[in-house]
Amino acid sequence: MRQLITICSLVLLTACASTKKSTTMEPTLDGNWIPVKQEMGGKDLPAAYYQSQRLVIKDSTYMVSAESVDRGQLQYKDGLMDIYGKEGVNNGKHFKARYKMEQEQLFIVYDLTGKDYPAAFETASRPGLYMSVYKNG
Repeated sequence: MRQLITICSLVLLTACASTKKSTTMEPTLDGNWIPVKQEMGGKDLPAAYYQSQRLVIKDSTYMVSAESVDRGQLQYKDGLMDIYGKEGVNNGKHFKARYKMEQEQLFIVYDLTGKDYPAAFETASRPGLYMSVYKNG
């Protein structure tokens, strides 16, 4: 279970941030992000599972540090995000996610199956969805 949560956290952290320059008012996601809440299956995960995790986003790359390090590339626009694992446990995987910035927090909900972009920022009765809320730290 802890390994699954770690993998999910890495995926979420990976998906959580990207910085793509555009002419629209797309928010920049560059920064060092610290999870303040994580949820799976509609239930909050204990803080002990994610308190030492970090997500670093710079331009179109990400690095997630949890029990191991995961690196890759991401693309985002209009609230949708594509995460491509290049190193670590998610090497070769593609995850789809939905993101938003609200009150200086970054919300990301990931589809761990990689099939679809999540429809909303909730995971209840939606197996395969994982949500993380980050603050810039």
